[in-house]
Amino acid sequence: MKRFVLFVLVMAITMSVFAQVNVPEYTFASGSWSFTGSRLYQNDAKAGLAKVNFKVPQNGIMLYDFNIRYEGGAEDGHGGVGIHIFVDSAINRASWGAGKSYLLWLNYDEKPLSKDIPVGLSAQVYKSISNSQMDLIASVPLNEYEFLLTKENLADPVTFRIIANGDTGEIRIYDPTDPENKIYFIFFIEKKDLPLKGNYVALRTNGIKLSFALEDAGK
Repeated sequence: MKRFVLFVLVMAITMSVFAQVNVPEYTFASGSWSFTGSRLYQNDAKAGLAKVNFKVPQNGIMLYDFNIRYEGGAEDGHGGVGIHIFVDSAINRASWGAGKSYLLWLNYDEKPLSKDIPVGLSAQVYKSISNSQMDLIASVPLNEYEFLLTKENLADPVTFRIIANGDTGEIRIYDPTDPENKIYFIFFIEKKDLPLKGNYVALRTNGIKLSFALEDAGK
């Protein structure tokens, strides 16, 4: 197993599910979202449960590509961003979970409220059981990479990708600093939850401003 190196606070997403090249149907569920040209912005740094739902049928092997950029709001020492995959049903309002799904989360918190969340930079995987209940199934400290969180690095988009196999339960999250895509964090969904199928992908932020470039990246 190779560790996944996440070193930015927030991301601008390029949603690509294999041959899908157009922005899927979406709903702004919570937060302050707007488009400037083809770029999507979440403008409220105080929104704790900002979320946008994308209607994306999912089964079998899925590819999710991300283009990451920071827009501000982490000056208070806290910010997070993540993506729910294989969401069975969408709720178009603020919620802790997202139906039955899995949340891949990147977090920066100088004073975390939970002992299960490392101080500073970290990544988590949650199992969403309902819109109000999630279980933490993996937590990875990434403090050794905080030196990369410079103004110059955060100003540039960073691309990484996730490959999820809904049949086997294997999830690979690739290191965005590795152009050859050889380094990745891997985990497996419990067999009792397989096969994974979903109708939505939910992108969410917590206490931070982001921009999202929704365009084709499916190569």
